[in-house]
Amino acid sequence: MAEGLRFRTARNLFEAYPDAARDMLASPTDEPPADFCLALLGGRTPEEAITFCAWLLPMPAAIWWAHECLDNLGELFDEPDRRLLAQVGDWVGAGGNGPPLLDVMTTPDQRTPAVWIALATARSAELPAARAVNAGILAGLARVALEDRHDVLAAFVEMGLQLAGNEALQRSDA
Repeated sequence: MAEGLRFRTARNLFEAYPDAARDMLASPTDEPPADFCLALLGGRTPEEAITFCAWLLPMPAAIWWAHECLDNLGELFDEPDRRLLAQVGDWVGAGGNGPPLLDVMTTPDQRTPAVWIALATARSAELPAARAVNAGILAGLARVALEDRHDVLAAFVEMGLQLAGNEALQRSDA
């Protein structure tokens, strides 16, 4: 599925990002990241697969992934959130090198899914982008009907792993 990822094992990711270990209950293993992530998806807390993907993907790819996940849930968001998601898409489309989107948030004190993703563009030490991506996707997922939630979660994880594999291919071609 996702060969040649940034990390050879899940343990390598946890060693590189100690915050990832603090965000998850799962203990790292020496499994390849994709296998570890799929095991999380099938485990007791499948949402941890989203958390793991958020840390696995490089920036701005993780922000793009979050944008795509939330864009698929567009009907669950109000107009300000949809506009903010469009701006996140533009930000990533421009290479993710522009100024953070903090100034375009109409309600920065309100932590809607789109606001979390916009916060990820700031890449601050207080709020790592991966943590904001994770919060945004999980907040969006919480709006999905309970009977559909696991299928949507699995689709998001699959998308994240595919993107991680694509990123790895691009790095190997460079």
